[in-house]
Amino acid sequence: MPIATLRGVTLDCADPRALARFYRELTGMRLGYDADDFVALTDGSGFDLGFQRVDRYRAPLWPGQDVPQQLHLDLRVEDLDAAEKLALEFGAVRPDHQPGGDRWRVLLDPAGHPFCLVVG
Repeated sequence: MPIATLRGVTLDCADPRALARFYRELTGMRLGYDADDFVALTDGSGFDLGFQRVDRYRAPLWPGQDVPQQLHLDLRVEDLDAAEKLALEFGAVRPDHQPGGDRWRVLLDPAGHPFCLVVG
């Protein structure tokens, strides 16, 4: 029997408000907390996605590991092409290395964190 449930995930970044805006547009989550060094988005389920300011933040390098990716999020979408197009409009970047074929797409958020758009 589990003794804990996942409450949230926090991403390091140089600008918490800017990264929160990107993920708010991407996921539809709403602002739950806003301060200079930490911003959190919520979806009402009890799970928050947080963004914390880190001095001298270094973005991960995908797919290399000179600066490790630290984490990546998998986001479920219905239409891979449409979701990718919108994510790019919101500020994501599409790296050349795409190991998922037609099953998923790897994108980089504005702070350089890789994330995947996954169908179904």
